[in-house]
Amino acid sequence: MLDHGVRQYVTDKLASMGVDSDPYGTEPTIIFLLAAVGVAVISYLIVYKIIVRTVNFAISKNKKSWGNSLINHEVLEKIALLVPVMILDLLIPPILAHHPSLETLSDRLLGVSVLVMFIWMMFALLDALHEIAVNKGVTRRMPVKSFVQLIKLFTFFVGIVVSVSILANESPVIFLSGLGVATGLVMLVFKDTILGFVAGIQLAANRMVSLNDWIEMNDYGANGSVEEVSLTTVKVRNFDNTVTMLPAYALVQNAFINWQGMSDSGGRRIMRSVNIDLTSIRFMTEEEIEALKEIRILREFLFEKSREIKEFNENLEDVHHAANLRQMTNVGVFRAYLTTYLRSHKDIHHYMLFMVRQLAPTAEGLPLQIYAFTNNTDWVFYEGVQADIFDHIYAIMPMFGLRPFQAFGGHDAGRIGLKE
Repeated sequence: MLDHGVRQYVTDKLASMGVDSDPYGTEPTIIFLLAAVGVAVISYLIVYKIIVRTVNFAISKNKKSWGNSLINHEVLEKIALLVPVMILDLLIPPILAHHPSLETLSDRLLGVSVLVMFIWMMFALLDALHEIAVNKGVTRRMPVKSFVQLIKLFTFFVGIVVSVSILANESPVIFLSGLGVATGLVMLVFKDTILGFVAGIQLAANRMVSLNDWIEMNDYGANGSVEEVSLTTVKVRNFDNTVTMLPAYALVQNAFINWQGMSDSGGRRIMRSVNIDLTSIRFMTEEEIEALKEIRILREFLFEKSREIKEFNENLEDVHHAANLRQMTNVGVFRAYLTTYLRSHKDIHHYMLFMVRQLAPTAEGLPLQIYAFTNNTDWVFYEGVQADIFDHIYAIMPMFGLRPFQAFGGHDAGRIGLKE
C-alpha cells in the first residue's frame, strides 16, 4: 500500500491545478498507475538497450557457438521482457489497495503473466542449450532433444497447475490431488502419447538410438539414418530419400537393427558363399600342382604341403593303392589360395576375423563361404570390394579344375541341342 503522505502530496498537486480529488480517488490512482507503467517501460529500455545489446555485442565478437545460440533464440531479450512485468507485479497491486476487487484481479493476472514470461524464457534457454549440444556433437551419443522436450513438458505442466492455483487463490497441492480422479480418462484418451512418452524416456536413458544411427525396421519400412529423436517419434531418412516416422514405443516393443556398432567398429562384414559343383571336386595331379606353384601367394603353401604329404606317404607300408596315400584336393588348394588372397588384400581388415570355410553340402553343391571384414564401412566401398573379390573367385576357379554350380537353364538346353 502506498504511503498516505505520498497520496496526499499528489492530491494537493491536483488541487492546485483545479482538480479536486480524494487521496484514494480515481485521479491519483490513475496517475500512480501511469507512473508504474512508466517505470516498467524505462526499466525495459535500460535492460534491453544497454545491458542486452552490450552483452549480445560482446558475445558476437567472442564468436563462441554457445553465445550465438543464446543470440539466435533471444534468451536475453526474453529476460528483458520479464523485468517490466515483474516491476508491474510489484507496483500495481499496492496502488489498487483501496480497490479490493481490482487489486485481487491485477495481482492474480500479473502473477500469471510473470509465470508465463518465465516459462517462455525457460523454453528459449532450453532451445539454446539443445542447439549448443548439437553443435558440440553431444546429440550423437545422447538424444538431448528428448530430455529437452521432457523438461519442457514438465515445466508446462507445472506452469498450468501453478497458474490455475494463482487464479483460484488455492494451494497447487489441491489441484495435483484432484488430477488422480481424471487419470483413467487421460490414460484412455492419450494412450499412444503416454506410450510414446515412456518409450522416449527409455530410448534416451538406454541410448538405444542416437542421431545419425543407421537403423533398419522392416515392419515399418524404415532403413536409413536417424534424423530426429523426440519423446514420441523417431524420424528416419531412408536411403531412397523417403522419410519414415516411427512411434518411439515401436522401437521398444519390436525388434530392430542398429548398424551403428558396425560403423563404429571400422569393419563391415562380408559373408557370402560360392556353390561349387560337387562333380568337379577331385585329387590333383603332380603336373597340376607344379603348374599352380607359379602362383606367388600359393607357392609357399604348396611347397610345405607337398613336403608334408611326401613324408607321410614315404612312411606307409602299403602304397599300392591310391586310396592309402595322402593327396591334395583341388577344393582344398583353392580354399588355401582364397585364405592367402584375403590375407594379402589391402581392403580387408586384418585385425578382424576372416576365414574361408565349407558349409554343409546342399542340392546346389558345396558352399564355400567367405567370412571377412572390409576396412571401410562405407556402403559403396563395401559393395565394390565384395564384388571385386567374387569376380576374382569365379574367374580363377577353372584354374583349379572347379566349376561353380548353376541350375540348368534355357541357354544350357539350347547349347545341348537335339540331333536327329
